[in-house]
Amino acid sequence: MLKLGKKQTLVMIKEVEFGVYLAEKMDSEEKVLLPKKQVPKDLELSDSIEVFLYKDSSDRMIATVNEPYIQIGKPAVLKVKEVSKIGAFLDWGLEKDLLLPFKEQAYEVKAGDSCLVCLYVDKSSRLCATMKVYGHLRTDSPYMKDDMVKGIVYDVTKDFGVYVAVDDIYSARIPKKDVFGKMRIGDVVEARVTAVKEDGKLDLCMRQKAYLQMDDDAEYILKELEEQGGSFPFTDKTVEPEVIKEQFQMSKNAFKRAIGHLLKAGKIEITTNAIKLK
Repeated sequence: MLKLGKKQTLVMIKEVEFGVYLAEKMDSEEKVLLPKKQVPKDLELSDSIEVFLYKDSSDRMIATVNEPYIQIGKPAVLKVKEVSKIGAFLDWGLEKDLLLPFKEQAYEVKAGDSCLVCLYVDKSSRLCATMKVYGHLRTDSPYMKDDMVKGIVYDVTKDFGVYVAVDDIYSARIPKKDVFGKMRIGDVVEARVTAVKEDGKLDLCMRQKAYLQMDDDAEYILKELEEQGGSFPFTDKTVEPEVIKEQFQMSKNAFKRAIGHLLKAGKIEITTNAIKLK
């Protein structure tokens, strides 16, 4: 069976003026055209060749020896070439651009954007892209706790946190409690694996372990103190956790550790209602 959207190894069963026909076997009735300009010079009858199957501008299934940037079952980050009345068109390495319908967009994309998508066959048996990738990501990553990973944000939720595709293919999430600062779909992040769940999905954190992160946090707080005239109108005991998260992109515990570190180093002083530079 010919598989739209996937690479297949087929055999040449017939040569015509405008190319060659390929099929699974020499006696197969189902066949597909490989255009003449893509036929290798040494390809002969019954020879095998690996091709990718998609549909041309006339909506006919066609084979190509060109390497697509994406296949069914393999998510990929593609660039938006243009936006039309029916959706966005993505560059996927083939002559005919790939349609990303408006209803399959996680947000309104524009030309030049890069977005993580999966390939699917729509109701009209045409290949299209979707940004709804959650169910297509793999859960068999090679990563372990405390490994550093890189991925792209594909969903941001108020209740559950930020969803990330590690290496563009593995399912991961930054839990709500570990989300600091604003993150948007399409952002590329580097994070630490904090847990590998029983189902294989990863939990991530943008921050290092406490003892490694403390020096960076202390430097950041010093910089903020300098920019605010040398003092904060609160102490590490009176400030609200929400204020710390919004202003410093860290938890209250991390803030208190960094303040203690600065106090011990003699770089700050704490009064009844303020933190000041020395």
